[in-house]
Amino acid sequence: MQHDASDSCFHSARLIFLVGPSGSGKDSLIDAARERLAAAGVKIARRVITRSAESKGEAAQGVTPEVFEAMLAAGEFAMHWRANGLDYGIPAQVDQWLADGNVVLVNGSRAYLGEARQRYPDLVAIRLEVRPEILRQRLLARGRETAAQVEQRLARGASLQGEVEADVHRLDNSDSLEVAVEALIELLEREGVIRT
Repeated sequence: MQHDASDSCFHSARLIFLVGPSGSGKDSLIDAARERLAAAGVKIARRVITRSAESKGEAAQGVTPEVFEAMLAAGEFAMHWRANGLDYGIPAQVDQWLADGNVVLVNGSRAYLGEARQRYPDLVAIRLEVRPEILRQRLLARGRETAAQVEQRLARGASLQGEVEADVHRLDNSDSLEVAVEALIELLEREGVIRT
């Protein structure tokens, strides 16, 4: 679904596309900011992921690869991508939310940003960044991967570091979540996405 910023029904609708390496704290930031974002009228999309529902981390909908493929074939996703051996889908409901004039936050993927921008030209892209030593600690602490796999993720993140596109806002999450939440709210206010 293409969204034209000049179309009157989308005058207030914006997609916030949050990206960043695994372990940068995207889910933690979203959870910490959820109440303030909701008060500002922001809807938060819940991702569908081919990962066990028992896995630590975000409150995503965990499905089997077979179920994911069936959902994809049925047109249930507005966006979908594959990263780190997993499939991710954003429910098609976000298009209805945008059509209704809402601001929508999506926990996205750096690799999918270009395609997301084509589909939603006026999206606000935010890249969450964390100092490498802190990112290593967070990845090891969540216990999803071996130390070797963590190092592979860090190497991948470093290789993508220089690939940040123009018009991507950087947000540091190396310190407390409270600081990052304040920075996120200030950024969205500055960009005219929300009013608080």
